[in-house]
Amino acid sequence: MNWLLELFTSTESVAHIALLYAVVIAAGVYLGKIKIGGISLGVTFVLFTGILFGHLGFTAPMNILTFIQDFGLILFVFMIGLQVGPGFFESFRKEGISLNILSTIAILLNILVMFVCYWTFFDTSNPANLPMMIGTMYGAVTNTPALGAANEALSSVFTSGNIPEIASGYACAYPLGVLGIIGATIIIRYICRINLNSEEQKLEEAETEDPNAKPHVMHLRVSNSYLAGRTLAEIHRFLNRDFVCTRILHEGKVSIPNAKTVFELNDEILVVCPEANSEPVKAFIGPEIDAAWNAELEKQPLVSKRIVVTKPSMNGKTLAKMRFASLYGVNVTRITRQGIDIFAGRNHHFQVGDRLMVVGPEDNVNRVAEMMGNSIRRLEAPNIATIFIGIIVGIIFGSLPFTIPGMPIPLKLGLAGGPLIIAILIGRYGYKVHLVTYTTTSANMMLREIGLVLFLASVGIKAGDNFYNTLISGDGLKYVYTGFLITIIPIFIIGLTARLKYRLNYFTIAGLIAGTYTDPPALAYANSICSRNAPVIGYSTVYPLSMFLRILTAQLVVLLFCV
Repeated sequence: MNWLLELFTSTESVAHIALLYAVVIAAGVYLGKIKIGGISLGVTFVLFTGILFGHLGFTAPMNILTFIQDFGLILFVFMIGLQVGPGFFESFRKEGISLNILSTIAILLNILVMFVCYWTFFDTSNPANLPMMIGTMYGAVTNTPALGAANEALSSVFTSGNIPEIASGYACAYPLGVLGIIGATIIIRYICRINLNSEEQKLEEAETEDPNAKPHVMHLRVSNSYLAGRTLAEIHRFLNRDFVCTRILHEGKVSIPNAKTVFELNDEILVVCPEANSEPVKAFIGPEIDAAWNAELEKQPLVSKRIVVTKPSMNGKTLAKMRFASLYGVNVTRITRQGIDIFAGRNHHFQVGDRLMVVGPEDNVNRVAEMMGNSIRRLEAPNIATIFIGIIVGIIFGSLPFTIPGMPIPLKLGLAGGPLIIAILIGRYGYKVHLVTYTTTSANMMLREIGLVLFLASVGIKAGDNFYNTLISGDGLKYVYTGFLITIIPIFIIGLTARLKYRLNYFTIAGLIAGTYTDPPALAYANSICSRNAPVIGYSTVYPLSMFLRILTAQLVVLLFCV
């Protein structure tokens, strides 16, 4: 049995290290599924399992732990960046601006409350207390990437090697952080006397009134004499509104119009446009009519088909330049990206993974499908080259020193900030340099979770030696209750401001809070009390900027105040 004993005790053995990570991750994942009061800690329980094993002496060489920790962090934040990149800049449009401002203020309030707690409850002469409070803060806001960023920044500050194990503070604050986010969200509901049914009804009314909520379909009769003898292209240029003419009834025959199709008085057309454009289009072309030619339409050899863009050569091309109508006699009426319907405007840039609704003669539709790829199997394979090219650029970018006046050492975005920013840019603009960034949701989640559990297991194992002393003999209880204050105080301030000043819907506020704290359990709670997408929209609107600011401010706080 000596071989089995050596497998568990020989810390230099590759088999031992692999076994260590396998046991810690598997145990942590299964324990994280246990729910108490309907709430579970999820994969974050891997951190606590790692702490336990580290405390029991089941460990590995420090350089191996550090490498796996940093590689896991890079993989985790890069896949997050790829996921949020396509919608990152769009999140600042319209109402997204106010939500992101509130989220940013909440993040700054977290930092402010952390410093107040540090000055009030801790010995400021001890240089290890502030780093531990920073770890506590990121446990309180349940943000693991920021913990990694702070850890990395500390390694550049404590060059002697005595880096504080801030994961202990993180672990102390995290459980109440999860409970505090959900609990504070519930308390806001009762303080503001919010009726959930009333909030859902308001959401339904707002969606009904939203002119851009979905594409609008109309049957129109051409009655404007100015249009007689004009081509569809000329009408598009003059009206300067987004609309698609999918079919035309001329002299009893139904056909697919193209840019050169000439309109005549009393022609009947089928138009798709954003609801905001419906009245101007009707006013210019003619009145809306009943679809009297539906029976004739059904006799035509026309089909509607969903086509998936899977050819990398289509990445970044615009709908206008594809000339579907003039070359193939078909029209694209709708585009779906990541489950969201997008109006098929002329300036839309295709990305691999887009799903198109194409209408036209069956043979021509099939030709378009062949040109666009339409191979689901091709989408199932992740674009590994793009991921590692992005990681290379991200590491180089994160290593660039930025000199800031008053800061004793240059600022570096590091292994967390650099790959995150590059991933966001690649996710949004990768098509411009012919990079295919599409990965299936399952592939993205798999790579992300692997990176996360490797990071958490490494941090936990490294922190295991000191965690017991920190929790029992040291300031562990202080980290628990100060972390709870860091969690709930900003939520009350921002949540009540969003409701009482900006009159935001409660479900949007719940999503805003969950996104600001990048906390999936809080989002799951919000979704459980709402049948609509308002929590998800609030969450996804602020999540990209919140994640970026959490990582950036983690490094700034360390470099500005821990030197």
